[in-house]
Parts: sequence; C-alpha cells; structure tokens
Amino acid sequence: MQQRTIGSLQVSAIGLGCMNMSAGYGPADDKESTKLLNEALDVGYTFLDTAQVYGFGHNEQLIGNALSSRRNEFVLATKCGLSKSGINGDPKGILESCDASLKKLKTDTIDLYYLHRVDPDIPIEDSVGALSQLVEQGKVREIGLSEVCCENLRRAHNIHPVAALQSEYSLWSRTPERGILDLCDELGITMVPFSPLGRAFLTGKATDISSLGDDDLRCTIARPRFEPEAFKKNRELLVPYAEIAEQNNCSMAQLALAWLLHRKNDVPIPGTKHIDFMRENAAAAAVTLDADTVAKLNRLINESTVVGTRYEDQRMAEADSERD
Repeated sequence: MQQRTIGSLQVSAIGLGCMNMSAGYGPADDKESTKLLNEALDVGYTFLDTAQVYGFGHNEQLIGNALSSRRNEFVLATKCGLSKSGINGDPKGILESCDASLKKLKTDTIDLYYLHRVDPDIPIEDSVGALSQLVEQGKVREIGLSEVCCENLRRAHNIHPVAALQSEYSLWSRTPERGILDLCDELGITMVPFSPLGRAFLTGKATDISSLGDDDLRCTIARPRFEPEAFKKNRELLVPYAEIAEQNNCSMAQLALAWLLHRKNDVPIPGTKHIDFMRENAAAAAVTLDADTVAKLNRLINESTVVGTRYEDQRMAEADSERD
C-alpha cells in the first residue's frame, strides 16, 4: 500500500480503525478480530487506531494480545482524555492513562497519542503539556488531537508540535472544510478522518435505525441521519453515487475513501470487524479519481444535500470541532 507521513512516522495511506471490534456497532468476536488484525498487517496496513474508551480497555487489550509479537510492523495510535466516566483532560489523568494503555497494549511506546476530546474545564495548554511530558519520557513518539476547533489546535501546536488531527470527515460530514483543513495544511498537521464511510452509509450497506440494535451508535449519538424518513431521503443520493463508483471500476466504499485520498496528506481510518471489508477498504489506495469525478461527488453528497446532522443536538452543541 502507498505510504504517507504523520510527523516523523511513515504509515499506510489507509489505516485501520479498531473500535468496531469492541464497541459501537454490535457484538464482535475476539477470535475473528485477532485474525482480522493479523491479516490487516499481511495486506499492507501499517497504521492501527484505538483508544482507551473503546470497549473500556477491551480494544487496547485485544490489540496487545493479538499483535505484541508483531509490534515492529505497525504504527500504533491510541487516545486518552475520554473514558467511561466522561471527558478528563487533567494532566495527572493523562499520565496515568498512558501507563495503563502501555500495559494493555503490551508495548513500551505509543507511536501517536491523541487527546480524544478537549476538556472544557482544563486549559488545552495543560493537557498538551502532559502529552509533551510523555514524549520527553520516551513513552510517546508523536501527539495528536481529536475533534477540536481551529483556536484550540493553534493553541495546542504552540505548546508542542501536533502531528495529527483526527476528526469525522467524509463526503457527508464536511465540518473540517470550515477551516480546520486549511489550518492543518498551514501547520503541517496530517488530517486523520474517522468514519470516512459515513458509518457504512457510503458503502450502500447501511440500514435505518428500525433494523439496528439499541447499542449501535446510529441509534444513539449518530441517530439523525438514520431516522427512517431522513434515511429514505439520503438513500436517494446513493443511486447516482453507485453509478459513479461503477464508472470508476470500484466499490462504493472504495469511492468514498478515494475521494479522501485525493487530498494527498490525509490518512483515513475506516473501521470494520469484517475481514472482507478490511480487504476491500485497503484496495481503495489503488483507486485514482480525476478532478471531474471529485467535483461531481462534491456536488452530489455534501452537508447541503444530506438530511440530518451528524450527531444528535446535545452532542453537536458539545463538540469542540463544531465551533469552527
């Protein structure tokens, strides 16, 4: 697979989001997940993304158990500052979280350590100061932020160079285009889009909430676009979208990822618990879109043509990234 850079790190152009193997989209099987993780390395993924909150430690432990013997084959990213008890950007908590994650992941060093969410009660300079301390201690190689606004990204970068910004970004979630993408380009920060497939909507395989389990994120915080009436309208966009995919000899999922990869610095991290989907996503790195196709996609699917916000109202109001 093609390689891209995050700070001093070389990573595959498409990373593997690991949350689905522990939380968010129904039950998963550890045996199958272990097989998936190993096969992902075999097919060319060299960038794995997890967090302490995914399965409340289960996901980090899964990766540690599955891949400790292959630790030198991949760049490992995890996150702190968000747990079962909520957001906590306190420096002491960040330092303690790092030690706990290192133990679960069975590693001496975290390649990329993110602050998962900005704590509104803690100056971001204090939180990033703790991340910087971890770099000085050799426990972390590069630091990142997730779902932040331009102001907080700039403030953080003034304390310690930020290597990556992780935010929801896809054809149907365009929040980063309001300013944060330009700031990342200015500061030399890599954008790492999560939910690049629109929580499976852009694969054509998603359904509305009436057929999903209560523990599925699309029935909770990400509900608005999957409500039956909204989903029915949104599905109409997939008819011409599927035609564009066919014209480019790729699947709908690969088209969504290729659209993101058209920005040469971005590293999307589609998540899955299915080996076939993992392989399908990896093949998107070989899909090249011309400018006309990119323009056509931009006109077809964007926040003006999609019905519903990306999160429910309270979550939207609390999201630091929505301040841009």
